[in-house]
Amino acid sequence: MRIGIVTDSCCDLPRSYLDEHGIVILPITIQDSEGQTFIDNRDTAATLKFYKERLESGNAGYESAPYTIEEIRKLFLDKLVVEFDYVFCLTVMSSRSKIHENASQAALGILNSYKPIRENANVTGPFSLRVFDTNNLFTGQGLIVGEVARMAAAGKSTLEIIRQIERLQKTTQAFLIPENLGQLRTQARRKGDKSVGLMSYMMGSALDIKPVIRGFQGDTEPVARIRGFETGVQKLFDVAVSHIETGLDAPIVTVSYGGDPARVAALPGFDRLQKAAQQHGVAVIVSEMSLTAGVNIGTGGVSVAFASPREATLD
Repeated sequence: MRIGIVTDSCCDLPRSYLDEHGIVILPITIQDSEGQTFIDNRDTAATLKFYKERLESGNAGYESAPYTIEEIRKLFLDKLVVEFDYVFCLTVMSSRSKIHENASQAALGILNSYKPIRENANVTGPFSLRVFDTNNLFTGQGLIVGEVARMAAAGKSTLEIIRQIERLQKTTQAFLIPENLGQLRTQARRKGDKSVGLMSYMMGSALDIKPVIRGFQGDTEPVARIRGFETGVQKLFDVAVSHIETGLDAPIVTVSYGGDPARVAALPGFDRLQKAAQQHGVAVIVSEMSLTAGVNIGTGGVSVAFASPREATLD
């Protein structure tokens, strides 16, 4: 059985990994306050250029728009129903985007329309499609997509993969820390999110206190405040090491950076994370942070995700 994987560009995985596993990206359109648009399809060079030329130049408001129902339907019927026999579509958490809703609605039309297309291409057998809400975002979404790709490459059955997805929906934990709060506050204010209010922003900026935001079980919330960006990053890496040592639900840790991911290697605690992962047979996958994350928290942010049967604490 030819298994395909589809995800959206919120997924934090490097382009090389996506290409290696043939993972198909549903692009997201990002528009700034001046009406300029950018199509985010996880192109590394284009993403880093956006970070440097637009996000580093100053704060601005951004809006994002996912692939429509018809665009998703067309992608599948024009290409994927012939190339694959079974497709896993894994989306960013539905509480943060309409991508899951659009993909779920598109799936109905795809499953009702694929037969003549496969017949005309002389492809025998049925086509199946499952749409999953990863219940996470950015590195958390990337972890689940990466695990599905790993299992598919290892020849695991679709049933085994489905069971693992359902497990990881519950245990994947993604943490994100911004380097500065300006862009985070700008976007939060545009969306009516008062979690980063004016006073907390002013206090945080003056005292160098960074919020840590967690994606977990379909929700995002601030779970800690840590003084100093590098101190916070090291704390996140240390927490990941602790969970590696006690056992993960998937042998992957995903890390992303809001800019050139080469900087991650120099961050405090990363060497220890790599060593612990190597000792326990865990892959550490590093990528540039998706632009959907970048336009919400600004440049320089770091995200870390792992799947663990224990809920992580940052105490």
